[in-house]
Amino acid sequence: MDVHVTRSELRGTARAPPSKSYTHRALLAAGYSDGATVESPLVSADTRATARAVTAFGGSVAPAGDDASTGGAAETGSDLVGTDALAVEGFGGRPAVPDDVIDCANSGTTMRLVTAAAALADGTTVLTGDGSLRSRPQGPLLDALGDLGVRAESTRANGQAPLVVTGPLTGGEVAIPGDVSSQYVTALLMAGAVTDEGVEVELTTDLKSAPYVDITLELLADFGVEATPVDAAGDPLDGAAGAAGFSVPGGQSYEPPGGSYAVPGDFSSISYLLGAGAVAAAPSEAVRIEGARPSAQGDAAIVELVEEMGASVDWDREAGEIAVERADLSGVTVDVGDTPDLLPTIAALGAVADGETRIENCEHVRYKETDRVAAMAEELEKLGAETTEEPDVLTIHGDASNLTGATVDGRHDHRIVMALAVAALAAEGTTTIRGAEHVDVSFPGFFDAMADLGMTVARD
Repeated sequence: MDVHVTRSELRGTARAPPSKSYTHRALLAAGYSDGATVESPLVSADTRATARAVTAFGGSVAPAGDDASTGGAAETGSDLVGTDALAVEGFGGRPAVPDDVIDCANSGTTMRLVTAAAALADGTTVLTGDGSLRSRPQGPLLDALGDLGVRAESTRANGQAPLVVTGPLTGGEVAIPGDVSSQYVTALLMAGAVTDEGVEVELTTDLKSAPYVDITLELLADFGVEATPVDAAGDPLDGAAGAAGFSVPGGQSYEPPGGSYAVPGDFSSISYLLGAGAVAAAPSEAVRIEGARPSAQGDAAIVELVEEMGASVDWDREAGEIAVERADLSGVTVDVGDTPDLLPTIAALGAVADGETRIENCEHVRYKETDRVAAMAEELEKLGAETTEEPDVLTIHGDASNLTGATVDGRHDHRIVMALAVAALAAEGTTTIRGAEHVDVSFPGFFDAMADLGMTVARD
């Protein structure tokens, strides 16, 4: 699908979608349990992949109130769309050997978390995905599982899917790098809690994207599971930042209080609504965003960052509402080591701002659905932005940028599509974004929400 976005003025209220990161973890945590309800989930292409995996392991996922025992809704995921709660019949910490290959589609989170879950099964699981997912690195997780006594291999011997995993995993001690993907740590902690021996994880490099591990720790605690970050001396820490490793005892059970868990709003998605308001809110008006309650999400840093760039932002944390007004933005220097998903939004804002916006510590952002560093540099340049791309730094030269509508490519990446839509709001004329259907991965109603705020958008 192509969308055509014309420079517009925005006003009104939009609601942030539920968090994709929390929904993935909640669905799998409910799968590890004897059964639980996931309230306010994000039902998207990625999270449906995790629902299918839970079903493949012997559980089921269905709209709450339906017969969850059939598992039929998760076969395609189509019947899950629009539901306010999902009833998950769990597999009690012991996944069955799947009857068929698990297709993770384009969801890297699904593949990594489910790879560790597959290691618990007493038999062999095969995992694959689409072309993009089959190019993403899985080697460190495979190596870690191998060190824990599991047979875990890439069929092409290149550390990429398709993957073959043969368990069962009983636990143990393992070392893994922290600077490739925090999802490796999350996968080991979630699976380690139901092993016989537990898992001790040592980080061989500094942990990037630490807030995503904090999300995992928060969710595990909400499901009654103990997992602890530790320093180099083995002493416990309050959060994942600066951790030298993690410890999760075995023999635990996933049991959320009252049998249910509520997913918070998604700050990665909020970043596009917030950015849109900062560049395109009507004079003397505000764009209001609901569903912005505080949580462990590192991407909440976008609120302070947009303020730093000069926008007027009022965040009522108790009500979970943000109001943002349009402003003349100024460039900033920002480290995205812990917030990689914000890079596309920051790059789009940098193309509108005066001065330079320098995005540092971003090499790991190249290993997402696409190389997001190169993608944003190249697509923003089509709109008239000036950029400089280095291996670990992306600089947008706002003073030398003059945005004009053009045809840009969403690169089959939901975050690239939405960030380009933000930039298009400030570009003269009309911008065509190709592949816009990929917003379904994390924010299926994005263009509907933007149209409700006043974006002039056409689709074909």
